[in-house]
This record gives sequence, C-alpha cells and structure tokens, in this order.
Amino acid sequence: MKKYIFSALAIAAMMVSCNNQSPKMDDQPAAASSEGLKIAYVEVDSLMTQYTFAKDYSVTLQKKSNNARNTLNQKGNALQAAAANFQQKLNNNGFQSREQAASQQAAIERQQRDLQELQARLENELASETAKFNEALRDSLQNFLKVYNKDKKFDLILAKSGDNILIGNKKLDVTQDVINGLNKRYKPTAKPAADAKKDEAKAEEKK
Repeated sequence: MKKYIFSALAIAAMMVSCNNQSPKMDDQPAAASSEGLKIAYVEVDSLMTQYTFAKDYSVTLQKKSNNARNTLNQKGNALQAAAANFQQKLNNNGFQSREQAASQQAAIERQQRDLQELQARLENELASETAKFNEALRDSLQNFLKVYNKDKKFDLILAKSGDNILIGNKKLDVTQDVINGLNKRYKPTAKPAADAKKDEAKAEEKK
C-alpha cells in the first residue's frame, strides 16, 4: 500500500485589520534616477521576514500544515497496517470464506479512497488559505503604499525579489521604511476562544 505523505504548502487564516490612519514616516533621502524619475524598490524577502503580519500568518499556516501532515500520516500508517494484516491472513488461509476475504478487502479499499479524499480536501483547504494570505498581503502593501506615496511621490516603486533587479543603488531602497510603516499599521485580530475550540474540534474529527 502506498503511504500518503502530505506535500501541500503551508496554510487557515488569521485575517488582519489595518489602521487606515497615515503613519508618520522617518525621513529618508529622495530616490531619483538620472532622468528625473523618482524610483524606489522594496526587498520582498525582507518584507516577508520582518512584516509582523507575514510572520504571524506563516506560523499559523505552518501549524495547520503540520497538523494536516500528521493526520494523513496516521491514517496512512493505519491503512498500511490493515493491508499488511489482510495479506498475512490471506497467505495463511486465515479467512473462513472467500466472502469474508472479499469483505475485508473492500473495507481496505474504502479506507484507501477515504484517505485520498481527505488528502485532496486538506490540500485544497491549505491552498485556499495560502491564496487568502497572498491577497491580504498584497492589499495591505498596496493600501499602505498609496498613503506612503502621497508624501514621497515616487513615480515607480519596484518589488525586488531574487535577481529580478540585478543592480540597485541602496539610495533607492525604501524597504525598512515600508516595513516600519506596515508594522505600525498592523493590528492583529485575536481569535475568540469559541472559534479556537471549534478549530480544535475540527482537527480531532479529521483524526
């Protein structure tokens, strides 16, 4: 029997509410190109590791991913044990009739289908939550930058990820300024105790 190993991305979500007031930003040198365009860039990797919302969400998704993986592994191990027991009884003529053997085999096949369906459902749930996170992060950043740029008046703000910007003058880097502003606006929303209990109950049901 195949052992089902969870391979989905990390994922269920704490939504955040952002303070709509414009934060007071620290003064930074103006970033301008030689042609007069005002350009800046933000390091995406730094944003993901220093923006509190992204860090909180990452922890939440990782926990849910681990729970899903553990659930699938437990059920996969149970399926393997059932299949091994069936094969042993079959080899040792341990069934009283063909009907009994066929009935147990059918039960194992149902168990396998249930596991496959559970795996697909958990992966879809986690993927959906990841999409929600990406959308929330994008909206949070864009809403902040609209306020931020009213004073800075950049013509262009780029997202620097990996080597998509091969060379960039550090004078154009406004990453820390943006991270500081985002963290000032970030207001984590605590889950009510009742909701937390519901999540725990759901996790137990899946086991």
